[in-house]
Amino acid sequence: MSLEVSQLSKFYGTQKALDGVSFAATPGRILGFLGPNGAGKSTTMKIITGYLSADAGEVKVLGENALENPKLVSPKIGYLPENNPLYLDLYVQEFLEFSAGLYGMKADHTKGRVAELIQKTGLTSEQHKKIGQLSKGYRQRVGLARALIHDPQVLILDEPTTGLDPNQLVEIRQLIQEVAANKTVILSTHIMQEVEAICQDVVIINKGKILAVSPLSELKVGSGQIELVLETEEELELAWFEKLEKTRFGTKGKKQLVVDTSDPIESRKVLMQIITERSLNLNSLNQTKKNLETLFREITNSQ
Repeated sequence: MSLEVSQLSKFYGTQKALDGVSFAATPGRILGFLGPNGAGKSTTMKIITGYLSADAGEVKVLGENALENPKLVSPKIGYLPENNPLYLDLYVQEFLEFSAGLYGMKADHTKGRVAELIQKTGLTSEQHKKIGQLSKGYRQRVGLARALIHDPQVLILDEPTTGLDPNQLVEIRQLIQEVAANKTVILSTHIMQEVEAICQDVVIINKGKILAVSPLSELKVGSGQIELVLETEEELELAWFEKLEKTRFGTKGKKQLVVDTSDPIESRKVLMQIITERSLNLNSLNQTKKNLETLFREITNSQ
């Protein structure tokens, strides 16, 4: 593991922002770090990157204790914070060269590295503009280039696709996937489609506690990823369907039933049997796959 977080806790006065947070991330896999506003995502990322101290716990980056040796670990991490602080009066190329200098990169190496990242992040046409003249989407690209300038082994991205149009979104998504081939990448976002498109692993946090740590594929399978939606002409009673573990009324009230299942074939058989026994008039029985957004709501609302 190139990043290990163990029993991390953080207090703001009497408020516990993080409560025993533990997870790990590995190279070659993008980890989606998800949670509602105020869940503790940004606090966790700031502690990992050395911007905040922790009250308890441990963070190891490439085997080094990040809490005890932040100056040693910090150069190994690239960080794009949510608010993306930039020097608006600097030109794009100038800013990236300045950022490279902060990491002690030599001038002969800096020029080539800046040119490479300008091309990769799609900033070629904007490189001679001041950052303050750029749209929000292009500023995000500058922030991403800045996070990558020193070729870090761990990359932490907080809402990296904010403000991007659909075409820019595809390009940045491809770049993140390319970067993740030989780096450890943590991606925090509110866009669930983004996580489903590029992440292999998921961590879900709420109220400072970790609720789920899992490969995305296993999370879906383990949560009963199929929904069956039954609609009848008559009103239904949940007690009729006690053979099925996860049932609830749907958007049309008691005439619609939603069943969460990992075995849709067997569940459909049980439903049809009940419909026959109760002499119900069936309007429809539809089957859909749950997406990550649905699973996210279920997990965070169950806390």
